[in-house]
Amino acid sequence: MNILDQIIADKRKEIVQKKKFITEMMLRNREDFFEECASLKYSLLEDDATGIIAEFKRKSPSKGWINEKADVLDVIGDYDVYGASGVSILTDEIYFGGTLDDLVNGRLLTDGPILRKDFIIDEYQVIETKAWGADVMLLIAACLTKQQVKRLAFEAQQIGLEVLLEIHNETELDHLCDAVDMVGVNNRNLKTFEVNVETSLQLGEKIPEQFLKISESGISDVNTIHLLRQNGFKGFLMGETFMKETDPGEKFLEFVKQLKEQ
Repeated sequence: MNILDQIIADKRKEIVQKKKFITEMMLRNREDFFEECASLKYSLLEDDATGIIAEFKRKSPSKGWINEKADVLDVIGDYDVYGASGVSILTDEIYFGGTLDDLVNGRLLTDGPILRKDFIIDEYQVIETKAWGADVMLLIAACLTKQQVKRLAFEAQQIGLEVLLEIHNETELDHLCDAVDMVGVNNRNLKTFEVNVETSLQLGEKIPEQFLKISESGISDVNTIHLLRQNGFKGFLMGETFMKETDPGEKFLEFVKQLKEQ
């Protein structure tokens, strides 16, 4: 069993336990469930957009702890103020050290779009995503069938969430459907955790024009962003570059200044 299979197995157990304590109706009655979602797609298309989706994550399966003591309240506000087109918050606890409370606290600090990154495999999690204050939901093609993507994306669309579909290879392009808003090319292979930005360049030209393209993982310098822009990418999901620093917000500001100077 590879790491992705193990994560999904643990996620199924986690969902079973959650449903015992918080029903879908309880989620639908949360205040945030009735809020209108901010659009990541529109934010990325603004003329002066940095295109950076700045990520908050404490650890990863491949690197272990990246910033164990990091607090959303110390980071997300800086991301927002210094020019992030959106923020991404990891909510998986076992493998990424996140919680749903991170979404709640993040919402306090930005009116901009928040992407919930987790391993979404059940309709319950779609409702949960909206109920805890996120605007965009990640679906990972590698752990879903085409039918599951279509069903979960449609459910998200019905309640106002935008959908980012993450792919890793050409085969996963056939997971695309009309309920998907954006396509993210993850340069990190979730089964081996090897990273290669060339993955974005190769798959980017095969993504239909109707979908906004986002490159994920392995982006650490402004030259890479310029190269990706030249190849049609509008969004750049970056986390570790900032989160490995003592002050992620300050590192993000420094990066944005470099991006604007070139």
